[in-house]
Amino acid sequence: MSSDRLTSDRPTGASRGLAAGMLAALLLACTALLGTGAPARAETAGTGPSATTIAEALATDPVYVDPSYEAAVNPSQQQALVDQIEATGLPINVVLVPLKKGDAFDGDPRALAAVLKERLDRQQLILITNDAYGKWLTGTEWPTDAHQTRDAASAVGFLKELDDAGLAARVGKAVELIKAGNGTEVYKAETARIDKEYSARPRAGENAFGSSGGSGTLLALAAVLVLAVVGAAFLVRRRRSPRHTAFTFPDAVFAAEEAADEAGLRRRAVAELLALGEAVEHADGAATPGLSRALDAYDAAGRVLDAARGLPDLAGVLALVAEGRSALDPAPGLPLCFFDPRHGTAVRRTTWRPLGRRERADVAVCEDCGQDLRTRRAPQVLAVRDQGRTVPYFEVPAERSLWAATGYGSLLSSTDDTLAARVGAGEFSRARQ
Repeated sequence: MSSDRLTSDRPTGASRGLAAGMLAALLLACTALLGTGAPARAETAGTGPSATTIAEALATDPVYVDPSYEAAVNPSQQQALVDQIEATGLPINVVLVPLKKGDAFDGDPRALAAVLKERLDRQQLILITNDAYGKWLTGTEWPTDAHQTRDAASAVGFLKELDDAGLAARVGKAVELIKAGNGTEVYKAETARIDKEYSARPRAGENAFGSSGGSGTLLALAAVLVLAVVGAAFLVRRRRSPRHTAFTFPDAVFAAEEAADEAGLRRRAVAELLALGEAVEHADGAATPGLSRALDAYDAAGRVLDAARGLPDLAGVLALVAEGRSALDPAPGLPLCFFDPRHGTAVRRTTWRPLGRRERADVAVCEDCGQDLRTRRAPQVLAVRDQGRTVPYFEVPAERSLWAATGYGSLLSSTDDTLAARVGAGEFSRARQ
């Protein structure tokens, strides 16, 4: 990006010539960005075992443990799980493999389960896998969830008795609950217990859902819209300080996010910004009332891309591009998914109350996250490093993150309150100082 474009005070009017000039400047920069990102993407492609390899192993052994997990589930523990599974008489298989964005399953345990079901070609199958964060479990059963497999796997993460247990013990408990057929009962009891415990605790400091508008504390967000998970095994630990109470998630929950493909997301951000620039250039100003806003979003997205330090900022570029595209549309749509903008455009807004809190927030969610919330599951959340901790992006204090303050567009206060306007007002730059 040219430094001239970054520092210019251009009028808000949308001239086609200005859009073309901005697009040309971006084109000059994108080649280098795309080039530097390619090697990193290649390194992550094809990592982990293939579905064929796993399916072949499951033909003779109900437990498959990738070598990278053998420290957590050693051979003797694997054999104990095999014996436990055989004693149930149920068609249970366990698959523990590394999952991350860009692999054969795109880091999604549900995709892994679906592919394995197809490869195994069994009418009846109960599959337990680790989820995208490694420590937690996902359960899937065919043809129906007769043994409450899904809730049994999810419940394991909430059980106090397993707070410090290893992965082998957690899998063993899931098998036990599946055999008993009471996973849903245990799941509901444990989530209700945690909700009651945290709701009853005194809270100090600012309201996590407080307005940020002019005060800059919009959701000090989530000191914390905490438990971005409404139901997935994210037990929070309370940390005390003389000034306020904060909550934190175990680092293991977000371990996979640390291996996310930043270079790939940067290339995606560049490509989407280019596409928005072309759309702006070819838009008919007379027939597009939102063209000025789209141009503002394009300019702001370029500024953020130029200064982006990691995944949160690159996701912010996507959110600004979405804001620009929405401005060009006669029927503006919703922003990107609140829980992780990489999920794409939201399909609905929903009222969300984080587990253990009374306050609610109105957020935009994608189809998968909406389904997760309806069934009391954990949406996959964009995680960031903040002062030595790995936390949901919205748990970063609003004064240090424009994205936490706005929920990537979900938490904006009005139609005149836009991400582009906030970037233009310097909020993105101030949050980074």
